[in-house]
Amino acid sequence: MAKKEEFLEDIKNGYTFKGESIILGCSKFEGETQAESFIRIPLKMLNRHGLIAGATGTGKTKTLQIIAEQLSAKGVPTLMMDIKGDLSGIAVPSDGHPKIDERHEKIGLPFIADSSPVEFLTLSAEKGLRLRATISEFGPVLFSKILGLNDTQGGIIAVVFKYCDDYDLPLLDLKDVKKVLGYITGEGKTELQEMYGSISTSSVGTIMRKIIELEQQGAEIFFGERSFDVDDLCRVDENGKGMVSILRLTDIQDKPKLFSTFMLQILAEIYATFPEEGDMEQPKLAIFIDEAHLVFDEASEALLDQIETIIKLIRSKGIGIFFITQDPTDVPDQVLGQLGLKIQHALRAFTAKDRKAIKLTAENYPLTNYYNVDQLIMELGIGEAIVTVLNEKGIPTPLVHCYLRAPQSRMDILTEQEINSILKKSQLSRKYNEVIDRESAYEILSGKMADAQDRKEIMDEQVERGRQASSRGGREKSMAEKVFNSTTTRQIGRTVARELTRGLLGVLGVRSTSRRRKSTRSWF
Repeated sequence: MAKKEEFLEDIKNGYTFKGESIILGCSKFEGETQAESFIRIPLKMLNRHGLIAGATGTGKTKTLQIIAEQLSAKGVPTLMMDIKGDLSGIAVPSDGHPKIDERHEKIGLPFIADSSPVEFLTLSAEKGLRLRATISEFGPVLFSKILGLNDTQGGIIAVVFKYCDDYDLPLLDLKDVKKVLGYITGEGKTELQEMYGSISTSSVGTIMRKIIELEQQGAEIFFGERSFDVDDLCRVDENGKGMVSILRLTDIQDKPKLFSTFMLQILAEIYATFPEEGDMEQPKLAIFIDEAHLVFDEASEALLDQIETIIKLIRSKGIGIFFITQDPTDVPDQVLGQLGLKIQHALRAFTAKDRKAIKLTAENYPLTNYYNVDQLIMELGIGEAIVTVLNEKGIPTPLVHCYLRAPQSRMDILTEQEINSILKKSQLSRKYNEVIDRESAYEILSGKMADAQDRKEIMDEQVERGRQASSRGGREKSMAEKVFNSTTTRQIGRTVARELTRGLLGVLGVRSTSRRRKSTRSWF
């Protein structure tokens, strides 16, 4: 058997599946496309996660678009991180182009323009449904990991959460956390020590600085209500197409902390709330994380461990996660080893270091008898990639040079008018763009501290009045005592003198009267 026929036989055996699948394109061998030797991805294995890698301008975003629109057509919802702002075109059909027709003729697949239902989401000032989450939903462990706290500082956060649970103080946003930290090191310090023990003021200061750092990256916009319900990511439209939720992130490229915070929160929320599904015929939700290095570059070891754990376990929830980045080494080895689908676009080698990196990249793919992978990675054209997927038994398929199909939707961005039109039709706009600022720990503790201050002022005023009254009373008493002493002395003196006089004169008077009577009787 000739090498070409042997190759085509291997492709046919490796990429023909019994269940539902999506088509990436056709194979390419010795520089020529092999029409109708379609490269497929089984839907059943798309919850085994994946990687789309390659240098800038090699077609990663269009590959992402191809997969997402076909998943939507199969009724699978997707969440896409649009950091460069070039994914919105999936909402409208392609305008077509002679080069697209030429490409599909080589592939042996008719081109049919189509669109997908789209919902725009945002973490910032971009147009879209506002995504938020409360501090309470993170929990003390996850919130501590996001801040990059050590065990001692994490223990203080655990005390904060416990204190707020015990006293019904809702932790909704960052100002709530700061208010509680300020309270338990100030007015409420004695109360806290009696119930939970003492805490280090210096550690609280460190936590405050970490929170301020997070705030400076715009996190105060993300934390709060109304919390986003992850079930809203799993909707289908009236035609049975999966909803494509596009998270617009063009203005947070320089805020990796906020981006990684959001990603970890939403993955944790999905894992915590979605039921166990086991092996499904197709994913319940696919999540595409563009510019994945933003998640990992600023992540602490604890955060990476958390992401790795979720990636391993979330598969059983029916969730597929796909990382899009320039270099596969941007993704940690622990996570990279969990990815079943690998699509590698071209890499460029300008230095000896680049060539070593490409050789290392090539070692991440299955061995092949048909390609020199090191060389092929540098020679791939735009819209081409080397591909390996997991077949329906979970076995990696043969490595293949894939000539990719064109997206059925527009390969360009929407206009402002088109975006506004989609937002007006959104069924969730009123739900998530309503501003809610209900009473939380900040307001409750502020009120409590204000009441305490009022009571203190009242007590101080009463003490002052008492002091002043005491002072006046002392002066009045002293004068009264003087008057009393003077008057009393005179009265006592007169009384004594009078009594003495009476006593003396009375006796004398009686005696005198008696003598006068005797004298009178004697005269007569």
